[in-house]
Amino acid sequence: MEYRKLSTTDIDVSVVALGCWAFAGDATWGPQDEDAALATVHAALDAGVNFFDTAEAYGAGSSELLLGKALAGRRGEAVIASKVSGDHLAPAELRQACERSLRQLNTDYLDLYQIHWANREIPLAETYGALEELRSEGKVRAFGVCNFGVGDLTDLFAVGACATNQLPYSLLWRAIEYEIRQKCIDHGIGILCYSPLMQGLLAGKFATADEVPEGRARTRHFSKDRAQAVHGEPGCEQETFGALEQIRRISGQIEVPMAQVTLAWLAQQPGVTSILAGARSPDQILDNVQAAKVTLPLAVVAELSAATEQVKWKLGPNPDMWRAESRFR
Repeated sequence: MEYRKLSTTDIDVSVVALGCWAFAGDATWGPQDEDAALATVHAALDAGVNFFDTAEAYGAGSSELLLGKALAGRRGEAVIASKVSGDHLAPAELRQACERSLRQLNTDYLDLYQIHWANREIPLAETYGALEELRSEGKVRAFGVCNFGVGDLTDLFAVGACATNQLPYSLLWRAIEYEIRQKCIDHGIGILCYSPLMQGLLAGKFATADEVPEGRARTRHFSKDRAQAVHGEPGCEQETFGALEQIRRISGQIEVPMAQVTLAWLAQQPGVTSILAGARSPDQILDNVQAAKVTLPLAVVAELSAATEQVKWKLGPNPDMWRAESRFR
């Protein structure tokens, strides 16, 4: 396993991390077997994965509870990242949220505490001050942000700094390449990539748009006519599945599974610190771990980028996967 520094901190994280949203067993992912989730965390640790990402919003805390249970007796092997919801960013509420996450995770500190979404009605300086207090008390080692665009990052830099920015990034979702990625690089902020397999699309699970379950067909790739879509856009289903066919072909040529190829492509992108790949069983996390052993030739990296250039162009610079009116700024 390869490890990378979390920005300028002394925290080393595995380049492939375990994203724990699916442990919530919500409408997007379907029911989660608890024993399978516990085994997945143990398999991840045994394979060298030390970075685990969750949030208070995932299943109203159920993901944190399950991760805390899984790490009992092995806390020292793990780097835990959790997130505070955007409506809990006032100092008193942020402290309460942090204490709640600590209890649910059965730990007395968080390695990385992240703002899940910006709240522009609460002064960022107040939120930042509360985070600094938590760090000075030893309850948080480092803090980061999620879903911060160039404008929100500029506001942040006016009051302080952060270690990471968690962003949607994959071969099929490259909006951060327009501006946000370079902003992060320029300020030494590590990029944590979420939805790196686009909820199974880049793992080759679905051959056509019609096969994608409604809960996973909400992104702007899909038609506004999908049942749970809220973006009001026509989507780019033809371009998306055309790109997937090219990725499948390239993967076949180099004889590496499609999911591993797409994760390896991400790991070789500028500014990327870690890839938050979800898994619901030991087999899935072990498959993801193999990507850390793959180094793609630069010609293959370029070919993969070219294969998804039309999707990148069609979706444009809006990094919000679900809404036409971006929540990023």
